[in-house]
Amino acid sequence: METIPQIDSKIIEEHGLSPDEYNKIIKILGREPNYVELGIFSVMWSEHCSYKSSIKMIKTLPRDGGKLLVGAGEENAGLVDLGDGLATAFKIESHNHPSAVEPYEGAATGVGGIMRDVFTMGARPIASMNSLRFGGLDKPRNKFLLEHVVEGIADYGNCLGIPTVGGEVVVEDVYSGNPLVNAMSVGIVKTKHVASATAEGVGNPVFIVGSSTGRDGIHGATFASVELTEETESKRSNVQVGDPFTEKLLLEATLELCKKPWLVGIQDMGAAGITCSCSEMSAKGKSGIEINLDLVPIREKDMNAYEIMLSESQERMLVVVKKGFENDLHEIFEKWDLNCTEVGVVTDTGHLNVIHNNEQVAYIPTQELVLGGGAPQYDMPYSEPKYFSESNNLNLESVPEPEDYNDILLKLLSSPNITNKKYVYSQYDSTVRTNTVIGPGSDAAVVRLKGSNKALSISTDCNGRYVYLNPRQGGMIAVAESARNVVCSGGYPLAITNCLNFGNPQDPEIYWQFREAILGMGEACRAFDTPVTGGNVSFYNESNLGAVYPTPVIGMVGILEDSLKHMDIAFKDAGDSIVIIGSINGEIGGSEYLKQCHDRIEGPIPNVDLNLELSLHKICLELISKGLIKSAHDISDGGLAVNLSESICSGKSGLGAEISINRKLREDQILFGETQGVIVVSLQPKNLHHVALLAEEYNVYTQTIGSVNDSSSLKINNSIDIDRKKIEKAYFHTLDSIMKD
Repeated sequence: METIPQIDSKIIEEHGLSPDEYNKIIKILGREPNYVELGIFSVMWSEHCSYKSSIKMIKTLPRDGGKLLVGAGEENAGLVDLGDGLATAFKIESHNHPSAVEPYEGAATGVGGIMRDVFTMGARPIASMNSLRFGGLDKPRNKFLLEHVVEGIADYGNCLGIPTVGGEVVVEDVYSGNPLVNAMSVGIVKTKHVASATAEGVGNPVFIVGSSTGRDGIHGATFASVELTEETESKRSNVQVGDPFTEKLLLEATLELCKKPWLVGIQDMGAAGITCSCSEMSAKGKSGIEINLDLVPIREKDMNAYEIMLSESQERMLVVVKKGFENDLHEIFEKWDLNCTEVGVVTDTGHLNVIHNNEQVAYIPTQELVLGGGAPQYDMPYSEPKYFSESNNLNLESVPEPEDYNDILLKLLSSPNITNKKYVYSQYDSTVRTNTVIGPGSDAAVVRLKGSNKALSISTDCNGRYVYLNPRQGGMIAVAESARNVVCSGGYPLAITNCLNFGNPQDPEIYWQFREAILGMGEACRAFDTPVTGGNVSFYNESNLGAVYPTPVIGMVGILEDSLKHMDIAFKDAGDSIVIIGSINGEIGGSEYLKQCHDRIEGPIPNVDLNLELSLHKICLELISKGLIKSAHDISDGGLAVNLSESICSGKSGLGAEISINRKLREDQILFGETQGVIVVSLQPKNLHHVALLAEEYNVYTQTIGSVNDSSSLKINNSIDIDRKKIEKAYFHTLDSIMKD
């Protein structure tokens, strides 16, 4: 006989519910909840599912307009019109806590989950990206996490046959104990085949398709809504286990299903499993669902109703079809050798009615469970941290000028945050499906849309150190840099998705960081007309070492109307001129140079002028579309000297560059300052006058600073003179050496 725990204050606390929230549950139900109902409210009202501490701020972001076909959060993923009857579905989400505990499965299931969010829209995934952050690699645990996170991403994506085309890897001590693993997926769908996550039509049957249900991942949503401690880090049962081969079958079956006119709705069983999909789909359809757990395919013995409802077993979907088409649905999933089991029915009660062992074990109004319905929404207290004013008073005179600029450049090129990430991306299949135009290692990836002249440009970006030093300005820069990277590849920015990684929102200083970052992001998105399609909030990213840097990762997607008119960062030919578009101001606050070479993390960080950035977009895109330039690469981490080194290393053998640039600035400011709003381009000298005319039209400063040559070296002013082989050794081999040491 199964023992049901008695609900008391300790059980309520263990479920992550406050006394006020529990009292609200009693008011909603008109009675005390039973244990299954408590579990359902626990996961649906968790931070991970309800966004109860963040939703009011998220609503300040631009969440419609532009070419969006659905509003932010309305469906499993964002949807943006590409014209010609095509749309792109894309989203980014975190799997931070699971990856901290079990890096391989945590990262792998993060990839699988975000893929399902895209293909349940009816979109075939065409590309993956990721944003990964780890603690210092001098610690064996952090190296272990990096190694196995990358392995998990690679194995799952490679087995699915979806190219991983880029991303970022950042190493900072603050991520020790709490790595950030953010996965992004981008898909393509014909607009006539877009599927919705809804349950409607009284009497329509409800099915579970895909894998069987086990005990893995139970309370994964609430696990993602608490700080990591030694106790939580031992909870491997909260980490889901993935099966990419089943997911591949599920992908193909789902895409076939989404073309059928008798499909009513479909949703992935991600966080909170059956509970979430039943609640959200019926709430969206303003209906109810009755589900019989005795019919659910399970893979472990003696699973109770609580476990079945809260399991986060992977590769499962909830499907609603029109009554009378049950056999048609079975045919599709039998063809792909997948479970397809009728487990319930759509009702007009507005309630989630759960049956187990022929008894009603839960009866809850679904609108009261979901975001935008009865789930709590809080106005969180916030206050400016003391460190903010103390950390933004950099005195340049206190920073000694380097004696050997060659050594400084090589040190920066060897920094884990700048050095080439070939160790990581060589494990990914970046060219499968043969549509990858620009893969890992450039400013942004470019993926061709098969059967079309179009291509998508995709970038993920965020400088967490900037956001820590100035959250509002750092939030703007995260959007601006992501847009700039898309533009440098030839893409016109369309929209963003975001993954907001922060510490404990109940700490007023942490919430101030979150609030300020959101305000900065919103301002930049409105300036660029790149609305937010949706994404993910990940709070409680803290360990016994403290909170991570506030890290709002931006996934930006842009469109190239002609895939042939793409651009990369590589210098092409000796004799080409090198031009900077935008003005170098030499800001070293918050820079990699200041951290790596002077062991200081201080602001003010670089200023960002959103109007100038927009003009920069226009001039760069026009230069690319008219075929006037051969490369484009924006200045970011490491400044001008790193920018030039990367373009040399990416070019053909033997090429080098000679640069002469003068400003009323110190040499280290010119070479290593991370000025925003600057793009370095190369072009034939005969096209210089075209650049000058466009710059005058857009009121953007430009300067010819040198030329590409065949010297196999980089010379800048009288400060830097380094052989290309030394640059390549530092840039291409450092991370591999660190990981194999």
